[in-house]
Amino acid sequence: MLHNSRKPSWRRLALDAAALSSLAFILVPLVFVTWLAFFKQEIPSFPPEGYTFHWFSSMLTQKAIIDGFVTSIEVGVVATLIGLALGVPAALGLVRYTSWWSGAASTFLLLPLVVPAIVLGTAIYVAEVEAEILVYGFGIETPVIGTIGGLIAAHALIVIPWVVRLVTASLVGFDRSIEEAAQNLGATPFATLRRITLPVIRPGVVAAALFAFVISFSNLELSLFLVGAGRTTLPIAILQYLEWKIDPTIAAASVVQIAIIAAAMLVTDRFVKLTQVV
Repeated sequence: MLHNSRKPSWRRLALDAAALSSLAFILVPLVFVTWLAFFKQEIPSFPPEGYTFHWFSSMLTQKAIIDGFVTSIEVGVVATLIGLALGVPAALGLVRYTSWWSGAASTFLLLPLVVPAIVLGTAIYVAEVEAEILVYGFGIETPVIGTIGGLIAAHALIVIPWVVRLVTASLVGFDRSIEEAAQNLGATPFATLRRITLPVIRPGVVAAALFAFVISFSNLELSLFLVGAGRTTLPIAILQYLEWKIDPTIAAASVVQIAIIAAAMLVTDRFVKLTQVV
C-alpha cells in the first residue's frame, strides 16, 4: 500500500503534461527566433548552412529599427517616471485608507488592463482628436495627435495600474506602527515617508519601474494608433520591416528585444514575486 501511494496519480501526470505543454508553447517560438538570428543564409532553410553574427550588425544599419529602438527607450523611460509619480502615491493611499472609495479606485485602476487594447487605443485617439479641436478652438495652434507627448501619456495610462499593483504587493505585511513611532518621536510626515516608508518599499518601486518600462517598451497596439508620421517604435519598426522583407535581421532585432525584456523581468521578480500580481 505504501509503495502504491507514492506512485503519481493520473491527475498529477495530466497536470504535469499540461504545464509542460504550456511552457513549450511559450518557449518554442522564442527559442526558434533566437536560433534563426544566427543562421548564415538569408533565406532560412534546414539544416542551416552555418552560423554567424552578421544579422546583428545588419540590424545596426537599419535606420528605422535604430530610430524605433531609441523612441521606445525614450517613451518607456518617461512613461515609467510618470507612472511612478502617480502610481506610488496611489498605492500608498489605497493601502492606508481602506474604505468604499478605495475599493472603487482599485477597480477603476484595473480598467486599462481589462479593456481590449484596440478599444483603449481607439478611445485615446478620439480623445486626442477632441483635445486638438478644443485647443485650436482657443486659438492655440499646438498639435496633439501624433505627438510624442500624446504617445507618452497613453503609455503612462497602461503602466500606472501595474505600478500600483507591484507597490501594493510590496506593502503587504508592512507594520505601520513603525511610522507612528517615528512621528511620535517628532518626525514630520514627509520625513517619515522619506526615511521610513520609501526605504521599506524601495524593492517594490524598483520592480514597478522595471515592469512598467517593459510594458511600455513592448507595446504595439497603442503605438500603432498614436505614433506620428516620421516616428516609430521598435515593435512597429519590426512589423513594418516584415511587410517588405523577411530575413534573420528581424530575428536579431527580436532577440535584442527579448533579451531586454527578459532581463528586466528577472530583476523585477527578484524584488517582487510576479506571481503575487499577475
